[in-house]
Amino acid sequence: MQIVFMGTPDFAVGALEALIAQGHEITAVVTQPDKAKGRSGQLQFPPVKECAVKHGIPVFQPRRIKTPEAIEELKKYPADVYIVAAFGQILSQEILDLPKYGCLNIHASLLPKYRGASPIQRVIIDGETETGVTIMQMNAGLDTGDMLYQKKIPITSEDTFETLHDKLMVLGGAGKLTPEKQDDAKTCYAALITKEMGRLDFTKTAAELDRLIRGLTPWPSAYTFYRGKQLKIWKAIPMVTAHREAPGTILTVNKDSFEVAASEGGLKVMELQLEGKKRMTAHDFLLGVKVQPGEILGE
Repeated sequence: MQIVFMGTPDFAVGALEALIAQGHEITAVVTQPDKAKGRSGQLQFPPVKECAVKHGIPVFQPRRIKTPEAIEELKKYPADVYIVAAFGQILSQEILDLPKYGCLNIHASLLPKYRGASPIQRVIIDGETETGVTIMQMNAGLDTGDMLYQKKIPITSEDTFETLHDKLMVLGGAGKLTPEKQDDAKTCYAALITKEMGRLDFTKTAAELDRLIRGLTPWPSAYTFYRGKQLKIWKAIPMVTAHREAPGTILTVNKDSFEVAASEGGLKVMELQLEGKKRMTAHDFLLGVKVQPGEILGE
């Protein structure tokens, strides 16, 4: 089968590699433009482009996929189907109608739940116990097309966005495709994740704070403030500690961790990063900073 593949981040690479391994002819890869990285401003290939170049596949990188010029370029690549995985741009109906069998999307949730841009982070933050990938027939709506295939995996209490992303990345190779309408009554929208979402609100429970930390690791990361500086929390353990302290109060300090009061229970901080410093274990942090019980985070 001749396929035009559209995708950009690491998540899409697993599906592209699977299609290549299955012997399909990838006539082109469409991905986002290269982006400048770091202080040098050197342009960096998107992961999907790196994969395409490795396999000698033509690459098309339009800034706006819906322009007449971009559509004319797409028409140059023969395709029975377009397969889309985290491409990053919305396709017009004109584009959806170009290939013989339409366009298929690989979405990182068990639709109809978690339509939208950030399903992997949201399932962790919301405390879901399972997730997966859904392959669907694309239509003009946002993740609303008929479902063709689903694969489920459990979410563990240790999963972060990073680990769950890596598990889902290898599930997009597909199996038998069977159309099924989505139940719109069961949907919820996974809105775009922002940096501001990472600020820890200790009036939430320890379990909620733990899920937020894991859902936002490694990006954009969860944070609070300590002695006037931003403090990122990379890893913490929710505890069932009973206390009467105000949320955000440091309850106990030992050589390997310190515990912070939540509205219910406490958060045992294991890995962190103070503004201007590198990421480190709480043990190493406490060797250089004398954290005191009774201090309050977030102020």
